Amino acid sequence: MVSIGSGQSLEGGFHLPDRLAAKALRLPLGGRLDAPEVLAAKSRNENFPVASRFLPPDARVALMAIYGFARLTDDLGDEAEGDRLALLDWLEADLERAAAGDATSPVIQKLAPVIRDFELTLDPFRALIEANRMDQRVARYQGFADLVDYCMLSAAPVGRLVLSVFRVSTPERVALSDNVCIGLQLVEHLQDIGEDAGRGRVYMPAADMARFGCSEADLMAASAPQALRELVAMEVERARGLLSAGVPLAASLRPRPRAAVAGFAAGGQAALDSIERAGNDVLGTRCRPQRLRFAARALSGFVAASLKRGRS
Repeated sequence: MVSIGSGQSLEGGFHLPDRLAAKALRLPLGGRLDAPEVLAAKSRNENFPVASRFLPPDARVALMAIYGFARLTDDLGDEAEGDRLALLDWLEADLERAAAGDATSPVIQKLAPVIRDFELTLDPFRALIEANRMDQRVARYQGFADLVDYCMLSAAPVGRLVLSVFRVSTPERVALSDNVCIGLQLVEHLQDIGEDAGRGRVYMPAADMARFGCSEADLMAASAPQALRELVAMEVERARGLLSAGVPLAASLRPRPRAAVAGFAAGGQAALDSIERAGNDVLGTRCRPQRLRFAARALSGFVAASLKRGRS
């Protein structure tokens, strides 16, 4: 039983509105973190389309519900006021209640039929929550392998859920999807270096920083010093290598999911293009994927996957 400070517990009968949860979910200008319109607006700011228009309606609804959960989980771990670990416990408890139809959060209520209809296991959702628990305890990563371990909780589960929604999950596809998702997570870490440093978090591996003579103070500068730019350039190439798994993954799929996967990888590649155009200055420039560049990357990825499938 986990106490969350409101006189109620996560075991047996914790329901919204609870004073702590309501305060934590409230936005400064009104509304709530878990409001559908808030989550839909945030989906438009991602590096890639969350639910491609090429997909059938049921798959689009499912992917938006999964995104809503992942986004809310991250927001609780990054932005919520109060005891974030307790709030993540609350979210996990609401997830467990979803199977019985007793969820209280609008996000989990939307997710419940998706879990049922697509026969999704709860383990990937639990992993996303655990990644945000890690964010409350771990603020530095020694080597890239340590960061990958984190990404296997924070990003890979989403790709595995996507494969399950497409009903195409196999060990080979999961391995490729994991690489793509780790690559996408690394892209976000590069884009958010300054923001994360302001929160006291450094996702760039300490060993990589030491290799380029990059200090933590460099991460807080108005524009990226040379050492940081060199570090970012190396991580950009690392991310591109991971995202390249998108072509063989997409090649193994039917046209609609192939287009969606090509789009996911294209968003990451287009964001990396933006970082390179900025001279790897991720502090002085907002490095977001440009629409035309994204479209070109998505088309080339789809064509490459289709040609690869035709040769296999």
